[in-house]
Amino acid sequence: MHFLDQAKIFIRSGAGGPGAVSFRREKYIEYGGPDGGEGGKGGDIIFEAVEGLNTLIDFRYTQHFRAPRGKGGSGSNRTGAGGDDLVIKVPVGTQVISDDKEHVLADLTKPGERIVFLKGGDGGRGNASYKSSTNRAPRQHGTGWPGEEMWVWLRLKLLADVGLVGLPNAGKSTLLNAVTNANAKVGAYPFTTLHPKLGVVRHKGREFVMADIPGLIEGAAEGAGIGDRFLGHIERTRVLLHLVDANNEDVGEAYRIVHDELDAYGEGLADKPQIVALNKADTLDAELIKALSDELEAEAGAPALPLSGATGEGIEAVLDAILQHLGPAKEKAQEDQEWSPL
Repeated sequence: MHFLDQAKIFIRSGAGGPGAVSFRREKYIEYGGPDGGEGGKGGDIIFEAVEGLNTLIDFRYTQHFRAPRGKGGSGSNRTGAGGDDLVIKVPVGTQVISDDKEHVLADLTKPGERIVFLKGGDGGRGNASYKSSTNRAPRQHGTGWPGEEMWVWLRLKLLADVGLVGLPNAGKSTLLNAVTNANAKVGAYPFTTLHPKLGVVRHKGREFVMADIPGLIEGAAEGAGIGDRFLGHIERTRVLLHLVDANNEDVGEAYRIVHDELDAYGEGLADKPQIVALNKADTLDAELIKALSDELEAEAGAPALPLSGATGEGIEAVLDAILQHLGPAKEKAQEDQEWSPL
C-alpha cells in the first residue's frame, strides 16, 4: 500500500428537506385546516479516527464527500426523514486543517474519537406551522436550510513514542528492523527510506512504538533532499533516538547538521529528550569507537552509546536508555495534558 500523509478533500453537509403544503380532508370534519409537516434535517459530516489505517491514500481517489439532504415533509403533520450522517474514517493522528493551511480545525488522536465537523441544515417548516388567527389556510412553506461546505486538508501525524533521526544512511531502517516487527527497506544509497515507518518494540516486559523517518541533510528546511515535511511524524514522540554513522569523517558535524534542521523546523523537536548513538560500531576497532564516542559526546552534551543495528551489539543498552527516558517523559506529557488550559 502506498503511503500518503496529506490530502485535500471537499466536504458538504446535507441540506434540510422542504416543508409540506397539505390540508386535511376528512369526512365529517367541516374545517380540515393545514397539516403539512416539516422537512427532515440534513446529514452531518463526521470525522472518526479508526485503528488499522496508517495512510491517507484512499483520499487520493475519493476527494468529494456529500451528506444526503433531508426528506420533505408530508400531510398529517408528518416530518420528513432526516438525511443519514456521513462518517469519514481517518487514521488515528489525523488533523483537519483549513484550506489555507493556517488553522488546525480538528485533531483526532484517540481510536474511536468522533467529531461532528459540519452540521446538516434544518428542515423547512410545513404550512401547518404558519397557521394563525388571520391566516387560516397558509400555503407558504420553508424550503429547508442549506448545509455547510468547505475544502479542508487532512494531515496525518503518526503516533509513536520514539522517533529515529539522522543523516541518510545512518542505519535507521536497519535498527528499526532489528528491534521491531517492521520490514523497512534497507539499501547502500541515500534516501532508502522515502516514507515514515512504524514498528513496535518489546523490551523487558514493556512495549513502545518507534518511528523511522527519511534522512535529513543540510538545508532540508529549505527543501534540500526530500525536505523536512516528514518531521511532522515525530512531533508527537516523547523521545528522539539520534543515530550518527561511525564512518562519517566528522561525527560532530553529522550531529550538528541534523540538530540544526530539527531546530529550524521548530515545534519543540530540538528540545525533546534525545538519546545519541554511534551506529555501525562493528565496522571500526574499539579504540577508534571510544575516541569517536568521546568526540560525539562533547558535541551533543550527552553520552554517545555505541551500537550496531546489523549485529545487535549495544542495542540492549540503547533500549534500556529509551525506557529510562520514556517513563519521566510520559509522566510529563500526562501532567501537561492535565494542566493545559481549555
